[in-house]
Formats: sequence, C-alpha cells, structure tokens
Amino acid sequence: MARAPRWVLGWMLRWVLLACWVPHAEPLAVMSVDMGSESMKIAIVKPGVPMEIVLNKESRRKTPVAVALKENERLFGDSAVGMSIKTPKVAFRYFQDLLGKQIDNPQVALYQSRFPEHELMKDEKRQTVIFKLSQALQYSPEEMLGMVLNYSRGLAEEFAEQPIKDAVITVPAYFNQAERRAVLHAARMADLKVLQLINDNTAVTSMPLHSFSFQNIMFYDMGAGSTVCTIVTYQTVKTKDSGTQPQLQIQGIGYDRTLGGLEMELRLRDYLAKLFNDQHPSKDVRKNPRAMAKLLKEANRLKTVLSANADHMAQIEGLLDDIDFKAKVSRQEFEDLCSDLFQRVPGPVQQALSSAEMNMDGIDQVILVGGATRVPKVQEVLLKAVGKEELGKNINADEAAAMGAVYQAAALSKAFKVKPFMVRDAAMFPIQVEFTREVEEDDKSKSLKHNKRILFQRMAPYPQRKVITFNRYTDDFEFYVSYGDLSFLNQDDLRIFGSLNLTTVRLKGVGESFKKHSDYESKGIKAHFNMDESGVLSLDRVESVFETLVEDKLEEESTLTKLGNTISSLFGGGGHTPEAGENLTDSVQEEEESLAEAAKEEQGVKQGQKSSAEDAGEEQGQEKQQSPPPDQAEAVPPKEESQKNEEGEKSEAQDPKEERETVKEEELSKSSGTDAAKAEEEKKIKAPKKQKVVHEITMELDVNDVPDLLEDELKSSMKKLQDLTVRDLEKQEREKSANSLESFIFETQDKLYQEEYLFVSTEQEREEISKKLSEASNWMEEEGYAAATKELKDKLAELKKLCRNLFFRVEERRKWPERLAALESLLNHSNIFLKGARMIPESDQIFTEVELGTLEKAINETMVWKNETLAEQNKLSPAEKPVLLSKDIELKIAGLDREVQYLLNKAKFAKPKPKKEKNDTKSDSGKNATATSESENTIPPTEGKQEEKPEDISPAKEPPTAEKVQIGDEPGSDSGSNKEKKAEAGGESRKNDEL
Repeated sequence: MARAPRWVLGWMLRWVLLACWVPHAEPLAVMSVDMGSESMKIAIVKPGVPMEIVLNKESRRKTPVAVALKENERLFGDSAVGMSIKTPKVAFRYFQDLLGKQIDNPQVALYQSRFPEHELMKDEKRQTVIFKLSQALQYSPEEMLGMVLNYSRGLAEEFAEQPIKDAVITVPAYFNQAERRAVLHAARMADLKVLQLINDNTAVTSMPLHSFSFQNIMFYDMGAGSTVCTIVTYQTVKTKDSGTQPQLQIQGIGYDRTLGGLEMELRLRDYLAKLFNDQHPSKDVRKNPRAMAKLLKEANRLKTVLSANADHMAQIEGLLDDIDFKAKVSRQEFEDLCSDLFQRVPGPVQQALSSAEMNMDGIDQVILVGGATRVPKVQEVLLKAVGKEELGKNINADEAAAMGAVYQAAALSKAFKVKPFMVRDAAMFPIQVEFTREVEEDDKSKSLKHNKRILFQRMAPYPQRKVITFNRYTDDFEFYVSYGDLSFLNQDDLRIFGSLNLTTVRLKGVGESFKKHSDYESKGIKAHFNMDESGVLSLDRVESVFETLVEDKLEEESTLTKLGNTISSLFGGGGHTPEAGENLTDSVQEEEESLAEAAKEEQGVKQGQKSSAEDAGEEQGQEKQQSPPPDQAEAVPPKEESQKNEEGEKSEAQDPKEERETVKEEELSKSSGTDAAKAEEEKKIKAPKKQKVVHEITMELDVNDVPDLLEDELKSSMKKLQDLTVRDLEKQEREKSANSLESFIFETQDKLYQEEYLFVSTEQEREEISKKLSEASNWMEEEGYAAATKELKDKLAELKKLCRNLFFRVEERRKWPERLAALESLLNHSNIFLKGARMIPESDQIFTEVELGTLEKAINETMVWKNETLAEQNKLSPAEKPVLLSKDIELKIAGLDREVQYLLNKAKFAKPKPKKEKNDTKSDSGKNATATSESENTIPPTEGKQEEKPEDISPAKEPPTAEKVQIGDEPGSDSGSNKEKKAEAGGESRKNDEL
C-alpha cells in the first residue's frame, strides 16, 4: 500500500488540531429563572459549583416579582413590595397575566378589577396593553418582565461572581404561542440568550428523575396565580447511541388559570375591608388604594397563619386616617369565603386524566407542588378527589422548578456534562393547517373546498419537525395555520385564550417553478414546520420538489478526487461517504425519522385522513415528526440548509441504496482482479437514476393572534431598558460616593483626637485638617445633595490628600513593632546558623569560605543599618516624616533570608564525602541495609555543579537543626554505591549531628 505524502499528513494534522480547539473566552455559568406569578427563584450552575439557589440582597432564596417605577429610580423585589404600600400606583405586580393579551381580553378586565390603581391603555399598533404612569412614562408588560429578568441576571452574576448570558426560563404549561413569544421578546430586551422556555410543570418533574423507577406520577401544582396538574411517566428506554437512559414523558395536563393563592388573598382582603367598614360606618376603606394594599399584605400573612392555626387576629396600625384595625378571623370563615374555589380543585385533575386517557388506578403517587397547596382545605379536597391514602410532600414545593430548569440549562450548555436524561414534553393545544382549493364537481362545475390537516395533535411531544406536502397546486396559493379542536376548554378559558388563527402563509414563485421545470415530474410543494424546545412553532422553509429519470455517466476520477478519497480513508477506513447532494436528497425525501411512539400516534391519523386527501387531490404523504433527545443532532445539518438557500435549486442522486451496492461490488472487483468490474460499470451506465431538483419558494407570513414586535420596536425597548439600567447604576454610584465622603468626614474628625493621632501631629496640622473637614461637612448639608458624582469624588480626593501624611505616620508606627521583631529574630537565627556552620570540621565542611563570608557580611550590614536607622529615627520628632520605613525593613529581611536559604538548600542536597576506613561490624549491617534501602528509594540530585546551583530554594521558617541536616544527607546516597559507602552511613549521620 502506498504511503501518504508527508505534506498530506501534516495538512491533516493541522485540521485535526483546529477541530479539537475550542475557545473558552465566553462565560461558562448558566442560570435558570422560575418566574412565578408572585415570586421568582433563581438558580445557577458554574464550574466547580453544582446547582445552587441564588440569594438576593436580603439573603432570601425567593424574590417577589415586583417593579416600582418612580420618576428617578426603579425598585425591585422586597423594596418594590414596600413601595406598593406607600405608593401603589407606581408598583406593578402579577403583570405576567397580561403577556400576549389584547386589550379586549377578559384577563385584562380581571387585572383592572383587582388592581384599579393602575391605568391601562391600548397599544394602537398591536392592540395590546400598556401601563401608563404619565404621558412620558409608558411601559408594556414585556418591558416590565424584561426589567425583572435583567434584575434576576444581576443577582445571579453577583452570586456567581462572573457574567452570565445563557438562561432557561420557566413558563406555565398553558401558555399559548403568543404568550411564549412575548416571554422571548422580554428576554431579548434584557439581553439574555434563552436556551429554552421550559414548562414549569416539566421543570418540577425533572427534579426526582433519578429516584423513580417505572411509574406514573401526578404532580398537583397550585401557585399564587394558577393551578396545573400534570401526569408524568418515568421509565428507562434503550437508545442506539447511549444505551439505556431514564426518560420523562408528559402524558396529560390540566389547568385552571385563575385558581390560586392570590384569589384567596383577594377574597380575604375584601372580607377584612368589610369588617373595617362595619366597625367604622362613616369610612370606606375600599376607596383608598394605600389602605387596600395594606389589607392585601395582611391577608397574605393571615392565609399563611391560618394554614397552621384554627384562628388568628388580623391587625394593622393606622390603616385609614390613623385608625387602627383589629379583627379575629377563623379558618372556618376563610374556608367559607373560598368555598367555590375549593370546589374547583378537582377540575385540573379530571382534565389531566382525560388528556392522558387514564384513570386514577394507573396513578402510583400524587405529589404536591406550589405554595397554595399548603392550605389544609386544598389538601383535603384533593385527597378526596384522587382517592389515595396520602399526598406526597417529598419535594421542595418552592424550589423544585428552579432546580429542574437549571439542570436543563446545564444539559443544554456546552460547558457542562450531565447525566443523560430524556425529557419528552407535550404541547397542550393542537395545531392544524387549513387551505382552500378549487375542485371540479361531477357536472363539471367548479367549487371551492376547504381542507384541514392536523399538524400537531393535542399532547404531541416536542421538539419535533413536520413536513406537509401540497400535491395539487401549480400556481401561487396561501394556507393558514391555526389551533385545532379546543373543545376540551370551557367558554371562559376560550375567551381568555385569544385568537385561534395563528398565521397566514402566502407562497410566491410556485407557478414560476413549474414553468422552469416543465420537463420534470412534480413531487409537490413541501412546507417544513418546526416546534422547538421552547414550544414555539415556526415555518422554516417551503420548497417545490421535482423529479426525473436520467442516465448516469461514469466519470473518471480526477487526481484531486483520488487525494480526497485517500485522506477520507485515513480518517474513516476507506468507507464510502455520501456527498452533499445525496444528503440534500435525503433531507427532502425524509426530513426526520419519527420515534416509535410518535410514529404509532401519527399512523392512525394518516389512515383516517387518507381518503379525504385523495378526494381533495391533496395528500399529506410526507408528514413526519421527530422528538429527539436534546443531545442528538438534527437530521439536516444547518450547513446543508444554507446551501439550499444560497443556490436555490440543486440536482442530486436519488438512489443511495443502489449506489451502496455499486461500492461493494467495486471493492470485490479490486480484491479478485477479475473483469466483473467492467461489466458492472457498463450495467451502471445503462441503468437510469432518479434525479431530484429543489426550488426554494418565497413565503410571506402574517401573524394573526398577537403581532410580533418589529425589529425597530425591539431595539427601542432594549435601549429604553438599558437607559434605565445606566441611570440606576449612576444613581448607585453617586450614592456610594456621597456615603464615602460623609463617612470619611465623620471618621477623620473622630480620629484627630485619638491618642496615636495626637502623638504624631501638631496642633496647627490638626486645626487645618479640622477646618477643612468642617467646611466639607457644611457643603454636604447645603449643596452636597444636588452635587454630581464627580464633584463628590473630587471632594473626597482633596480631603484624603490633606490627611495623607498624618495617616502615613500613624500607619508606619503601627507596623514598626512587628517588622522590627521579625528582623531581630532573623538576625539572631542567622548568627546561630553561621556559628554552627563554622564549627563543622574541615573534612566534612560543605560550605566555602566565600559563602560563609557573604552571609557574615549580610548579617553585619543589616545590623549596622538597623542600629543607625533607629538612632536617626529617635532624633526626629514624631510629627516629622519618619526615616525608618516598614518597606525598608521588609527589604532587609528578604535580603538576609535569601542568603540563609541559599546555604540551607545547599546543605539539604550536599553529598557526604566518602571515608577510607571500613566498618564491617554486624551491629552496623542492619543500619546500613536500612540506609541502602532508603537511598534506593531516593532520587539523587543531578551531577555537575550541584553545590553551586541548588535545585530547591524554599524559604526556611526556622534555623537548621540536626534532624534537617540528616534528612538532607539522604539524597546524597548513591543507589550504585558499594559496601564501603554503606558502612559510612551511620558514622556520617553522627558527624552531621554536630551541626
């Protein structure tokens, strides 16, 4: 076999090195945000730190979702909640209910009735909601959420101590397409890269994944704003790539948008308001927003206390017109107020069972999630509805979603490797494609027929792709994407749901493609849909596909082709690799392979629709779906898709099976050396092949539910939020500068009269400093409140410069005792070491006279410098600039220590000199054997100028002792020495003990 040229191997090696190189410049930490109705929980993962909940500035594990927008500042979290009591109009909460909603949505009216202090206005372009604070201050719910997400990232970055860009955000499972797109817009405004929008119920169910075997679990999640019931199947599945893996499959979901803790608190608030009005008939607390905000806060506390107590006293100081309020409320009264709410508790359970086509006998366990499930009556009604012995409370109801989401963030990030776990989420709402086509009746009259094709069924797993083929169109046409059958929703939920029409798709260039490829057979117009990991539907592309039969001509391989085959054989063993054209053919013919379960679901639908498709002349033969695990690659690489988009149309080979057979036969012909190859090649030339051409179709999309923000509008919102962030940072910087200046003034005024400052300063110097400090204090009171940040910093720098010499003298005197004691100790130990070194007999001496003289000189010079400098310092007044400086003492210590360490290290690695006399006594033989075994296990120092250049120069913390010198002699033993050297080991160590 011919050997590859050296330059080819070098070229290949460079490419391998480039392929293995991965830049690490970007931040590695990722975060998750469990965005609840009332509060949010943030979790992070960073290298070296496992999943961890982020603490906010108050060191709490959860942060209220609230924004207070005053004229010159923003407040978040607990500060914003406090502002909601002082100034309710500027504090905004529970605004997630308005995401993706138009102004006429019942949810908007409900929000307005709950929080009448806020003014809502209509966005004329998108028909959505805008919060109006003033004529100049107007914010959309997406911008509000963007502020909160940006604040959450700030908390996460401060906790992780590094920048964070990637995040997984939880959303309610019942969020439709418009609401999910609104959350993505908000994240983009906050400059966050969303790895995934994960359903909060899916995030919760991801937490106990490793502790469950095969079983069906029901999670009942009642939070502040809504209730969601989820049925999950845990099992292990076998995959081709990774073997057996745990899998989570969402089987059924039920929900109630308005059943939650907030509605209970609002009813309790209204009940307390009624009690106050009964106590004071002349007053009406309902007309005062501040008083109602106080009552809502007290209702929240009361609901929590009544969960553990039979009754409790509600009390508020100065509720209205300085009138205190006090009333006793029992748990029974609270349950009576919410009796109709408790009747709705079993509703989501029945919906979930219906969508999963299961009954309670198939449910192994029911687990509670969410803060509102702590209400005893909720647990009582739910336990009766599910018919189980007990309800599971074995997971953290508040933090489970945040921890499950951050696990998914780590799995999606390239910086972490996590245990494989397949999550198959489910889309709650079916989606279909509608189109109208002209048909010819039996009497040759023409009429329009409306057709519907299910794109994604209810509870269809995602992420997945679908391809729908239109076979009867030869000219430009349009079709519609809309929600399917939503009869499982009640009328109230349907009204809240919004528009059922999603998108109108207009195709242009269909007729042109047919004219251009009139000689080809049409294989239909193929629309490629994708529902990504976030549950957001998109139309990737539309293609017109044509096919024809051609005779393939065998071409002689060029030199470059042969070189390419040689290189590929070195990497892949010489196997045949399909070219880009073949991949493109496969991607058109088979967009994705469906999983076994998904294929079974779709099979019945296809069979039911087959007859109607034939009657209408429209088929859905190419419809497929995919639900791969997150770590598997898509069947169509992005590079190939871009090639399609750039070139518009391509010609490619159709029959890869026949081609594989040809490759095998070619290999057989090479090995046997017969003429079968020629006959096979002649057969290949004659056999016709199918050739496919793909023509890209231009598409225009009109969003029908809630119009998306235009690019300019998104950039405008991003700039608005960035300007607010810059303003907040500037405000914080100014406040920090003002606090630093005030603190310096007060601390320095106090220091001037402390003993150590009085000792090193003159009366005149203290008076001058005190005068400047008083002037700065007066300036702060009169003008400082309006001063700019730079002015405050300049003022502080001026005062520090004035006090610099005084502070320097005090600081030096504080350091002197410690530094001088260290220097004195080093001088004493150095003298002891020098005397010991000079006492070594000449026959055993390892130091030269020059080395010992150098150490002695360093000791003397250091001693002289210390004595002279101390004498000169004592002549000076304490208020004068000192000549004895701590940094000079440190330099002297370092210089002397360096000389001592040099000699110590030389002694450590010095070889013992050989002796002429022999000692063959039996008593020493055991010792010699031990010394020999030790020397054999010791790596000796390198030969050469070992004494002049010691290998290890490490600082010594104490003077040399006999033990250290003895240990230092061990490396000097040679493993190859004779009995003569072995006999000297005992005597040599005794002589070294004299050191």
